Amino acid sequence: MPTKELTGFIGGGMMASAIIAGMIREMGASPDTIYVSECNDNRCRELEREFGVHAMVGAGSFAGKVDLLILAVKPQAAAAAMAETAPLVRPDTLIASIVAGLKLATLEASFPENPIVRIMPNTPLSVGEGMSAFALNEKAGAVNVTAVSEILSSCGKAVKVDESMMDAVTGLSGSGPAYAFLMIDALSDGGVMAGLPRQTATLLAAQTLLGAARMVLTSDKHPDVLRDQVTSPAGTTIAGVRVLEQKGVRGAMIDAVLAATERSAALGKMK
Repeated sequence: MPTKELTGFIGGGMMASAIIAGMIREMGASPDTIYVSECNDNRCRELEREFGVHAMVGAGSFAGKVDLLILAVKPQAAAAAMAETAPLVRPDTLIASIVAGLKLATLEASFPENPIVRIMPNTPLSVGEGMSAFALNEKAGAVNVTAVSEILSSCGKAVKVDESMMDAVTGLSGSGPAYAFLMIDALSDGGVMAGLPRQTATLLAAQTLLGAARMVLTSDKHPDVLRDQVTSPAGTTIAGVRVLEQKGVRGAMIDAVLAATERSAALGKMK
């Protein structure tokens, strides 16, 4: 997306801040082209100091002139945010939502003329390593895909999916950081049990998972192939892998993703 275009945020929390930081740092977006509506005036002043953006209570002064409007509020505040902004936006403004569970059909009811993107990010967005999936309505085209991909890629990676896959995305990458934190904590506990200081054990565990993930992302090799490369015959790694398989760790991880996917679908039906 050209940096001269204007972007507005409804909500200035952690996710919005992460996207703003990525846009400025990685895309070269000028802070003067970014507007934020935040209900807390103190938070507005924090955003202005940190990023140099325009931040204010209420979107009335900018909603009608931005090229991209990003809804970044909590689910319970989404209806009010859409009611406030829908009468103000231009029909060609791209509407993007990172509101959990807010479906394209609901967004289209408020913005019937607009191209719309529904985004499912995750919390590592805040450190520039987010994983976001997005789905588009019929009015959104290739230009919109490019714009959204560029912004989301400035603070991690992004992939386009059909909306029907959003519950699975939630179960895997949306909830996935919690699984990774649990794994890091467990590996750290193992290190402490083996005699390592806690700080050292946690560093070893976290960096090991980070490095392994980087190898998967930067190579064309299947994770099984990479695992085999570190698993020597009759060595230490295969002894550990054997225990993981005996304890059903692989199956538990698969079941965790499926359980979170099913819960996401159930919550979606309750909205």
